[in-house]
Amino acid sequence: MGVKFKDIVTPEDISFKDLDGKVIAIDAANTLYQFLSSIRQVDGTPLMDSNGNITSHLSGILYRTSNIVDKGIKPIFVFDGEPSEFKENTIAERREVRQDAEKKWKKALKDGDAETAAKFAKRSSRMSPYILESAKELLEIMGIPYVQSFGEGEAQASYMVANGDAWAVASQDYDCLLFGSPKIIRNLTISGNLSDLEYLELEKVLKNMDITREQLIDIAILVGTDFNEGVKGIGAKTGFKIVKNSTIENYLEEKDISLEIEPEKLRNIFLNPEINKNYNIKWKQVDKEKIIDFMCNQHDFSKERVLSAVKKMKKLSTTQKSLEDWFG
Repeated sequence: MGVKFKDIVTPEDISFKDLDGKVIAIDAANTLYQFLSSIRQVDGTPLMDSNGNITSHLSGILYRTSNIVDKGIKPIFVFDGEPSEFKENTIAERREVRQDAEKKWKKALKDGDAETAAKFAKRSSRMSPYILESAKELLEIMGIPYVQSFGEGEAQASYMVANGDAWAVASQDYDCLLFGSPKIIRNLTISGNLSDLEYLELEKVLKNMDITREQLIDIAILVGTDFNEGVKGIGAKTGFKIVKNSTIENYLEEKDISLEIEPEKLRNIFLNPEINKNYNIKWKQVDKEKIIDFMCNQHDFSKERVLSAVKKMKKLSTTQKSLEDWFG
């Protein structure tokens, strides 16, 4: 879900022309959840093959990724590693929400209420080892590189942008600002129709608010992150006013409020995340025979549509251009 910064951070518009030739690090977990929740049948049932395997994520990876490749973008998918111990409560809460949504979805289906069923079905989406492994297998066949994080995928992707290995992170969450990504793209893979893109630049965000990245992290701590609940009643605007006039330690002491996790430990999650620095980025040409076997023979996709996507993937080349070519 990510930190709620909508009230204080205003994205800019950006066009696909601005992204032509750019390397984009895609937050895989964020994107796969998009696919799993949005690519469904009318009553909310996910796409499945004849063996009952969910294929909504495969549809999203192939068709939506081929669309952005056709626009000249070179994607890298970045997968989460082990979750932080501080994220246990968030994970448990999300599990409860999914389980509750699944019960309501099935009841609505039984009652013949397709509209209500579809609403709750989206909230019931869950990641599984099969989802992750089949996603990676398809990316390999498509010739698209992916990086396995040690911890948070957003932290890994943000490091890759800061390190010059990608131009921006593609994610719906504002957390990448906290992890220090210089640039973020929103809505890149959110729709098959290629929705309106939004752009965030960390330096501009901090300059407009006249704060440091550490202060932005402190606002997030007060509001609540995936790692802490925050302070009840404090939204982004109030959090901003607090950090502009004081430190969160002083504020918490004055108000006699205790956080379940010390602020310094929370700051450290964003400022010093565990990063996998031993990764290799290389795009390859799509393997036509393997993708037909995987998508059509194993998962019942239309051969005509798959070949159409393969055609769009032709822009990926085995020839690696220099950093000056891609980042200039």
